[in-house]
Amino acid sequence: MISLRLAIIQGEKNMHRTLLTTLIFIFLILFIISPFAALANLMLVLLVAAFFFLLGSVLQAIVGKKTDSHS
Repeated sequence: MISLRLAIIQGEKNMHRTLLTTLIFIFLILFIISPFAALANLMLVLLVAAFFFLLGSVLQAIVGKKTDSHS
C-alpha cells in the first residue's frame, strides 16, 4: 500500500513538472510575440480582406467570368 502511494506521489510530481514546463514554454512564446500585439487589429483587417478576395475569386470561377485579366 505504501509503495502504491509513493508511485502515485511520484506520478503527480512528474505531472506537475510537465504542466509547469508547458506553462513556462507558453509564457515564453507569449513574451516573444507580445511586442507584435499592437498589429493584431491590422492583421484582422487584412485577414477579412483576404477572405473576401478569395470568396470573390471563387464565385467568379463558379459563375464563369474571366478571372485572368491577361487572357
